[in-house]
Order: sequence, then C-alpha cells, then structure tokens
Amino acid sequence: MIRTGFPTEGPTLGEVGEAEIIRAIVAAAPSSLNGDDAAVFRPSAPNSRVVAATDMLVWGQHFLPSYTTPRQLGRKAVVQNFADIEAMGARPIAALLGISAPESLPVAVVAQLAEGIFSTTEEYAAELVGGDVTKGEQLVISVTAIGSLGGNRAPLSLDRARAGQSLVAHGRIGYSAAGLDLLRSGRKIPLEFAELVDAHQAPRLTPGRGVVARAAGASAMTDNSDGLVADVSTMAERSGVQIDLDREALEPDDLQIAAGAFLGVDPWSWVLGGGEDHTLLGTIDADAPAGFRRIGTVCKGSGVTLGGRKPQSGSGWESF
Repeated sequence: MIRTGFPTEGPTLGEVGEAEIIRAIVAAAPSSLNGDDAAVFRPSAPNSRVVAATDMLVWGQHFLPSYTTPRQLGRKAVVQNFADIEAMGARPIAALLGISAPESLPVAVVAQLAEGIFSTTEEYAAELVGGDVTKGEQLVISVTAIGSLGGNRAPLSLDRARAGQSLVAHGRIGYSAAGLDLLRSGRKIPLEFAELVDAHQAPRLTPGRGVVARAAGASAMTDNSDGLVADVSTMAERSGVQIDLDREALEPDDLQIAAGAFLGVDPWSWVLGGGEDHTLLGTIDADAPAGFRRIGTVCKGSGVTLGGRKPQSGSGWESF
C-alpha cells in the first residue's frame, strides 16, 4: 500500500515544550550514548579515522506531507547521510538530529520521525546519539552522520578516478525520480508502481557496500544524490577525466518503461537526471566488487558521455 500524510491530531510541540519533545525522540530512538551534553564514543578501531557528513530536509523544498510519512522521512534523512559516509569507504556509526519546527506541529510527527531514524540506524549497527530542537516557521530536519574509516587505504574521494578504470554501481538508478513523478502526477497510482514510489519515499542502501568497494581496490566513489549525469560529472571534473556511461547497462527496466508510458515521460530522464537513489558510484581497475555492476568506463578527456555521445538529458537537482 502506498502511504502518505503526517499526523494532524494530538498534543503539539508548543503545548508540551522542549523537554517533552526530547523525551519523545529518545523514547522512539533509544541510545545509551544519548542524554548528556554531548555523546562520548567508545574507542575506535586501531588505525581508523573519523568521517562526518551532514544534510538537511526542508518542508516544501525537499518533502511534502502529501508525498511521504514521518517514518519514511526519518529513513530518507538517515540514508542520504549514511550514503555519503559509505561513499568514502567508511562505516556509519552514529547520527545527530537537529529539528526546527512550528509550535503547531503534533508531537506524533517528531516521534514517528525518530522511529524511522531508529529503525534505519539499527540496520547499520549505528545509533542516534543526540541533537537539538528549536522553534521555526516550517519543519526542517538536519542529520549529521559520523563514520569510521579503518585501515591505511585512502578514502574514496571524488578526485581519484583514473583512465582505464570501470565505473561501477550498487543500487538502482532512476527509481526515486520515477516515484516522485508518480506522486506529483496527482493520479491514482497503480500498485504495480509501489516499488518506485517506495524508492523515493524511503530509499534503501545495503550497509557496508562502500567498505567492500574500498577493500576491493576502488579508488573514487560518490552517491547518486543529485542525478547520475550530475554526480558523475562532478567526479569526472574533479579527477580530470572523461567518464563514458554504458547505454546498454543503464537501459530503463520494464517497471520504469511501464511507469513512463503511464505518465507520458521518457524513463531515460529518470535514469540520467533523477537523484535521491543514493546508489553508490565508484571507479575500480579490477572486476566489479560484490554487489556492484559495471555501468561505464573512465577515459582520457573531460566530461560525461553516454555511448560516446553527449547525454540528451540529465541536468539533475540544483538547490538554488
């Protein structure tokens, strides 16, 4: 079933106050490290480094209640940040949550948001270890992710793609964008497209794939957050290379083709320009690591091509 909507009844944030809001969050996402002025982490593994990333979700800019639920939004907030940790080849270990919200927002929204965060961090053996709440004109969610980068290998930075390598991917590409267009259409969405809608509402990323890729010899990595062409273009520019996408490897699947026919949209626009799949995109000299597939080649030159030609779509997401 495709679910959307926020709770509209029950006590509001303004009625219960900050202390009760924090209690609701801690009850929904318990952690032995949460509850003091700051979280104190257990000693990291020897020869490890700390990795941090942060992203925000803003009402009207990144989400609307008519497209999602608080639990789904909690998952999205974690995955988009943990994907950045994984893209460095690191392991997510903790998250911090900042919320700005109007007094009229029901406490149930925040509690269910925290439940979504808790269930997602559990999948990564990570915890929500603290945060802050404050009054604001609209709901804004900020998650900071903390990760651990073990061993002597370099992190999987954007500037280390090299000519002759393969571009590999873990996760679906273009599903989230298809799901968003289905939600935006205002039409009754057939259940056959529920997987696409779920990919937008509650994206999923297999824990540990970034660590696996780094151990297998990957050199560069990013996640598909702004759109495939946009994100691969950033990697190509930072590395001083050209990346040629394999058209056959990226062909829209039957589900995307059916959804495209339903909406009158070319599914290639989702594959090339749609973001928020948080698919891991990496470059490697060897075969694709476990869980990854080859989707392109790194070459001498500059920019991104699709089968040797400039892509006809793929502008991607812009915040401003």
